[in-house]
Amino acid sequence: MLDLLALPFLACLILTGIHAYLGLHVLARGVIFVDLALAQVAALGLTLALLAGHPLQSDAAWWYALTFAVGAALLFAVTRVRRAPIPQEAIIGIVYAVSAALSVLVVDRAPQGAEHIKQLLVGSILTVTGADVAALALLYTLVGAVHWLFRRPLLALSFGGRDVGGPRVLAWDALFYGSFALVVTSSVRVAGVLLVFSYLIVPALAGVTLGGSVLARLLIGWSFGALVSVLGMVASAALDLPTGATIVCAFGVILLVFGLGFRYGLVARPKALR
Repeated sequence: MLDLLALPFLACLILTGIHAYLGLHVLARGVIFVDLALAQVAALGLTLALLAGHPLQSDAAWWYALTFAVGAALLFAVTRVRRAPIPQEAIIGIVYAVSAALSVLVVDRAPQGAEHIKQLLVGSILTVTGADVAALALLYTLVGAVHWLFRRPLLALSFGGRDVGGPRVLAWDALFYGSFALVVTSSVRVAGVLLVFSYLIVPALAGVTLGGSVLARLLIGWSFGALVSVLGMVASAALDLPTGATIVCAFGVILLVFGLGFRYGLVARPKALR
């Protein structure tokens, strides 16, 4: 059993590594559902590729998904730096709802549509191959290197508390959301929409709750994501449940346990956060 879970667990660690970092940006920017919206737009691209006759795991399907996700990412970048009567969170919600509805309409025309919707939601992380894991690791390492190279402006935009416009800000936001779209597109094909969203938000939320500096939050987020991945995969194997959905539920259960622990004083907050 351990041999069968080794590659899926490694994939979960890779997902935790990049998504926990991006999740800190998302929480700081206050655009909690941007990942869910981008993931759903990428899923829409995958369903259109499926309708065009391309398998979900094909290169053509990946390019379909990336094109749609990058288009949505650029929209979010523009709406963030330009003042508009509609809040950006509303735009993100509308994009998510419309893309989800379109995905249902498109996949309804495809054979075994219900099965494809299930795969898009919870993914098939248990069937990842060594090539899949290597490709994800290489891609996310490159994205991480870009974020490290341009960390000053990217961190300043997310954590600096300033929401100003201008071409320079738009360019940095386009880089952030574009790289975000690239990550989400690749993650959705492996892990599904719900698991990708969980890896983005929950570990980052644990880091923000327990950590002070950005580095401390990131280390806590990585540890939390790795722990929940282990618990979710073990529970999935022991109870013979779908792995992706089980890990998502594990995130919810562990987060609830921590919340109750804080509420009733069973888990102590760091002194700096009291």
